[in-house]
Amino acid sequence: MAKAKTLFYCNACGSELGKWAGQCPDCKAWNTVEEFRQAATPGAPRAGGYAGAAGQKVTKLSAVSEEKVERVSVGIAELDRVLGGGIVPGSVVLIGGDPGIGKSTLLLQVLAGLTGRTNCLYVSGEESLQQINMRARRLGLAVGGLKCLTETSVEQILHVAGKEQPGMLVVDSIQTLHTDLVQSAPGSVSQVRETAAALVRYAKQMNCAMVLVGHVTKDGALAGPRILEHMVDAVLYFQSDEGSRYRVIRAFKNRFGAVNELGVFAMTGKGLKEVSNPSAIFLSGHSEPAPGSVVTVIREGTRPILLELQALVDESHLANPRRVAIGLDQSRLAMLLAVLHRHAGINLGDQDVFANVVGGMRITETGSDLPLLLAVLSSYRDRVIEEKTVVFGEIGLSGEVRPVYNGEERLKEAAGLGFTRAIIPRANKPRQVIEGLSVSAVSDLAEAISVTF
Repeated sequence: MAKAKTLFYCNACGSELGKWAGQCPDCKAWNTVEEFRQAATPGAPRAGGYAGAAGQKVTKLSAVSEEKVERVSVGIAELDRVLGGGIVPGSVVLIGGDPGIGKSTLLLQVLAGLTGRTNCLYVSGEESLQQINMRARRLGLAVGGLKCLTETSVEQILHVAGKEQPGMLVVDSIQTLHTDLVQSAPGSVSQVRETAAALVRYAKQMNCAMVLVGHVTKDGALAGPRILEHMVDAVLYFQSDEGSRYRVIRAFKNRFGAVNELGVFAMTGKGLKEVSNPSAIFLSGHSEPAPGSVVTVIREGTRPILLELQALVDESHLANPRRVAIGLDQSRLAMLLAVLHRHAGINLGDQDVFANVVGGMRITETGSDLPLLLAVLSSYRDRVIEEKTVVFGEIGLSGEVRPVYNGEERLKEAAGLGFTRAIIPRANKPRQVIEGLSVSAVSDLAEAISVTF
């Protein structure tokens, strides 16, 4: 039997201290160090072959079995894509998002699709059984056989799960749970750490697929200690543009698949509906060509997506002209305008420049550099870029147009949506002709501007 011991944690950053202090030495926050006593626990070795089990021995990788992991499809293609082809038994997935974005709705739809195929248990620490039943009826889900539990004690949850032996366990949410081993309020750093550790240990021991719902802070990050994201196997974020009915779910961590994978959903009266062709959705409002508008192709995980970039250049009446970017990196916009001045001789020092990604998406890759500058120049000169033209490419500080990865796949996606012209980096020129698409390959910014206009 391990002895009980007293621990000190900072509830702001999760750091462990040897003794109490008024200020955390790591994050410098005041009055955030809390004391809690860890109860005595049995020291017997635990069963299982996962990293947390005792009694493991050193093994050569050549001696490890090469059995393929059988994934379980959740019945929603967009979510399966983000998870890497389905959920892996014994894995723990953490999903976070703003309040009311649809986390509980999506998971209820997932459980409705799995009910009958596997034993599922839905644990809610925020809603009553009546509320869950009302949502299921409103969405028209056949979940009569779904087993539900309203409980916040992690010991009671694990006791019930031990009797039910579920193949899929959903906990909504991790911030509402508490354990008797920690003397602090639910949602505190120590409570979140200990309850998550207990649930992860159960999932690995019992080979149970588990989904944890997490709250987010006002900054959009998952609430609680950062170690929570390290403990789980996958971290998914639910995101949405304010006022939009479209929802985007991204994988920021996935031990069983690709990161930065993207799934697109539309919120309807009957729940979340998957969007199989997001490019058509994001370009649905793109009708007549107008100055300052350019269509580009970005890469999200394994999927190319077409988006519309818009720019507005107007005479500034301020001492410091404004540089506003929505869905783009504002610092990169300022850098690209400097490149435009230095290598194309176009000075926008007395102009306000506004840039926007239509549809509420956020672009982080550098392939949007060339279309952004062409959109700015199109607005400045009040000249329309030829209809059905798609542009992508990275701009270097010396004015060269650098290639982006998976260029040929981007071109095929554009051709499939009816685009007839592409302006791309010379290194991305396809080896074979793409039917219906005229490709203009450029090597520097000046050549790109000449070809475009």
